[in-house]
Amino acid sequence: MQMQMPGFAVPEALVTEILSKLPVKSLIRFNCVCKYWCSSFQTPRFISKHYHNNLKRNNLNPVLKRFDGNANLAYFSQLSVEKDENFLVKQNISLPFFMHDSPFVWGARHGLFCLHSSCMNGEEVAIWNPSTREFKILPPSSVQRPTYPGLTCDLVMFDCGAFEFDFKTDDYKFIRFVTLCFVDSECGIESPDDVSQVELYSLKCDSWKEIPSPNYRPFDSDLSNNCLDGICSWKIIIGNSPYEKVMILSFDMANEKFSVSPILEFVGFFLKTNIEVLVFNGSVGVLVYPVEGIDKSFDLWVINGGVWTKQFSIESIPGVVNPLGFWKNDELFLLNTNYEVVLFDPSTHELKVLGINTYLDHHREYVSLFFYVESLVPINGIQEHKDHIIRQLVGNASNKY
Repeated sequence: MQMQMPGFAVPEALVTEILSKLPVKSLIRFNCVCKYWCSSFQTPRFISKHYHNNLKRNNLNPVLKRFDGNANLAYFSQLSVEKDENFLVKQNISLPFFMHDSPFVWGARHGLFCLHSSCMNGEEVAIWNPSTREFKILPPSSVQRPTYPGLTCDLVMFDCGAFEFDFKTDDYKFIRFVTLCFVDSECGIESPDDVSQVELYSLKCDSWKEIPSPNYRPFDSDLSNNCLDGICSWKIIIGNSPYEKVMILSFDMANEKFSVSPILEFVGFFLKTNIEVLVFNGSVGVLVYPVEGIDKSFDLWVINGGVWTKQFSIESIPGVVNPLGFWKNDELFLLNTNYEVVLFDPSTHELKVLGINTYLDHHREYVSLFFYVESLVPINGIQEHKDHIIRQLVGNASNKY
């Protein structure tokens, strides 16, 4: 007589808990296991649980934005976070959608990147989920450009932007600042007065609208993480020389209003000092470092309840040009004078040279670093196509990823 094994059922809650801790790649593979799993992975509750599990475990994925000057092509390098691999490049991702262009990257929020053409008059914008490989091309803006008698709009520049989640309306929004340059319609002489507009895109409505301009031209942050809890912040300069003041311009995605707040007076004279607005450990702050020299010192300040507090100072890191972003445990990625990406540990003062050389990128200003957490957030787009995104595994990465 054949002995039968006792049957048992795994509680549904336990299955969900286990699945919500798996990588997106595995979940996509499991879509074909059963219809129930497939539909469960698409529910807002599971998507949120999966994202917050990744967030809780600090599962950050670094992506290096680069520009190959020889091929005149922008591309991303996805870096490995395995302990023994020292941030080696595991995958290069080219962007045919932005051919001969090094797109601005605004995001990533909930694992989504917002990509925007950096070309003059270039309006190409896309939202991309690198985990699910979903890609959405945004519609052209419907915002009307102003007209003036005797003048022709000669140039449209997109100076700055931000991509953030609006918790109030459960919507992803993208804000961009537009500068319009005019010339005399007859003689072609450039008008001395530029015109500013602000446009806001809603993913839920898939449409654009105009927001009243604050009449300030913000500076885009090189550190990319300038949004917190639905509020985006930038550095602005108010006043005329020699009485300029550096301030913070903020935009609340929920009420769609701007506000201006001061930066502490003692950060240094802005013409000799770089001031980068960023979010650090859940607070808005500024990273301050000198413009000149290759031995850089860094001061990090954050504001809470209207009070500025210095978090730490880093004295004289030799041979570095500019910061790229903070990693776990307050470690700081930097670009050095040899075009190498290095990692500075403030607790040990160790400066580690990583296996990433960007000398072929030619222009340091094209090199930037972004971090995202894997997510299943849908964007109502299409799957990656070779006309938009092309991935190429590097070395033996095909054996592991």
